[in-house]
Amino acid sequence: MNPALRPFLEIGLTHYLVLSSLMFSLGILAMVARRNAIGVLIGIELILNAANVNLVAFGRFTDAGPQGPVFAIFVIMLAAAEAAIALALLLSLFERSGSVSLDEASELKG
Repeated sequence: MNPALRPFLEIGLTHYLVLSSLMFSLGILAMVARRNAIGVLIGIELILNAANVNLVAFGRFTDAGPQGPVFAIFVIMLAAAEAAIALALLLSLFERSGSVSLDEASELKG
């Protein structure tokens, strides 16, 4: 490997933070821009995955020990529970209204 290229090939904490901020921004954009409930759920999952990237990266680049990956496992469990509950709600919404549009979900309040 060429020694002059070595600093450009090393992945540091900044790279992970940029990736995480892009994932978080895309998740927020997906939540705001979508009228479909499935798109909103995908946005929430992107936000939770951005948090996981941050937790693991800070756990790797600091002397905190295994706390970052342990918290990431809890976030993964939270995301799995959120997905299961949200899919059950979406199935119920689809049975009642025939679509998964969030506009029609707000009409079911009354």
